[in-house]
Amino acid sequence: MTPSDNMLRRLARVNPTTAFIVALALMLAGVFLPGIVGAALLFVLAGGLAALTWTTWPVQSPSTRVLRIVMLGLLLAAVVAKAW
Repeated sequence: MTPSDNMLRRLARVNPTTAFIVALALMLAGVFLPGIVGAALLFVLAGGLAALTWTTWPVQSPSTRVLRIVMLGLLLAAVVAKAW
């Protein structure tokens, strides 16, 4: 078993509702907290999205890939705007 297989197995066991609530809390905190603190939280969220996109890239359809790249770009634009 490779480390990525182990990580995928752990991710598969995560409760989807819990993952959604954590991501929503990070997003809201990042949007509403001022300046660099909010930007840092949004950057953490972008890192998680980038890792998820990279890990699942081979099994996603082209339309899902495009949507994830667009969402990642928008999130990173929000990070830059918040930090600016």
